[in-house]
Amino acid sequence: MIPSKRLYLLLLLGMVVAPVIAILFDQQISLMALALFDLIICSLAVWDGATVKPHRVKLARYPLQKLSIGRDNHITISVESGKHRANIILHDDYPPEFATSSTTLSAIVEPNSSQELTYHVNPDKRGEFQWGNIRARQLGKWGLAWQQWQVPASQQVAVYPDLLGLRSLSIRLSLQNTGTMRQKRRLGMGTEFSELREYGIGDDIRFIDWKATARRSRPLVRVLEPETEQTLIILLDGGRLMTAQVQGLKRFDWGLNATLSLAMAGFSRGDRVGVGVFERQLSTWIPPERGKNQLSKLIENLTPIQPVLREPDYVEAVTRVVKQQTRRALVVVITDIVDTTASAELLAALARLTPRYLPFCVALCDPLVEKLAHTPTVSGENQQVHEKSHAAYTRAVAIDLLSQRQVAFTQLKQKGVLVLDAPANQISTELVDRYLQLKSRNLL
Repeated sequence: MIPSKRLYLLLLLGMVVAPVIAILFDQQISLMALALFDLIICSLAVWDGATVKPHRVKLARYPLQKLSIGRDNHITISVESGKHRANIILHDDYPPEFATSSTTLSAIVEPNSSQELTYHVNPDKRGEFQWGNIRARQLGKWGLAWQQWQVPASQQVAVYPDLLGLRSLSIRLSLQNTGTMRQKRRLGMGTEFSELREYGIGDDIRFIDWKATARRSRPLVRVLEPETEQTLIILLDGGRLMTAQVQGLKRFDWGLNATLSLAMAGFSRGDRVGVGVFERQLSTWIPPERGKNQLSKLIENLTPIQPVLREPDYVEAVTRVVKQQTRRALVVVITDIVDTTASAELLAALARLTPRYLPFCVALCDPLVEKLAHTPTVSGENQQVHEKSHAAYTRAVAIDLLSQRQVAFTQLKQKGVLVLDAPANQISTELVDRYLQLKSRNLL
């Protein structure tokens, strides 16, 4: 039994009334009356708490599916009441490493009804985590005491890359492949013949098939689509730079989300997708394949991987890929660039891919660096000298980092390497859009 606020208020009321009784009658009578009052109230509270047990609500947590890192994953607990109205407070023993919207849930459930209570958790790590039991409190009918108990609900839950983002991307890609959106994308875009259809207002006359038009006595246009069954190779850096925290997650986790998003886009366009993870060597290699089974294979094999504090060997990774993949392919390297000196090996490795392959360097920048670089240094009257110097120095370093990155990107572009530099938390969307543009322009 746990006392309620009402019980404390009643006991406090007895203490307030006791001095009045002492003034009107006698101090001994006042003490006796207070003791009797407290005894009656406490006895009623014990009784009130005990009567909850036969009328406890039924609690059940909905089965926990695969959770997505860096996303608000909704957790739902169903509450079913009996013949009496139930005032309850719940606490679900979620893993302490997770950020959550609420530590406790409360509700008033009407008799013979059910209700769903929802909260969300936001994991910042991948892996296996233990969920505990559900702890519940239910208030007695008179509101004097709570009864507390636990509902066994312990289970092991896996945190995966951003599966919720992949689901949204899948819907978006499906919409682009159907209806009017598909026709707009396909007409005149690509090299592979898809079909003939009647000429419509706004169609490019260069795509009119004059032989078919002559046979059917009405203008027909050729519909072309991007070439399929091309090869997409994604190399994800698992080295030192990818261990840094950016926007609440490791840079590697943002890169892994982008890898899976790009792979899904490749599958949607009929391409073969292979993925490698490297640091000092190519530690993981999944050969290029097509289809949904390949995506499931990528998720299961890449989820357990964690970045390590080692300098990546770009040349080794690229050399291994060249040996594995002899056909022309789009080779995407997801990493980060500090400056031309630190990234000299990356520049040399990507330069080796041209002109046989189409190299694409994707850099995951930290938005905080750009924010610091573009935030003017404000000098206040009450600001200490060392604080002013620190702010000015921080901004100067940020500006220098950005300028050196731009020099490195310029050198890459001069060597025929495609470049994408975007904030880590926005990289997935921008990378998919860039890949779709490459497909529509037949650059591969």
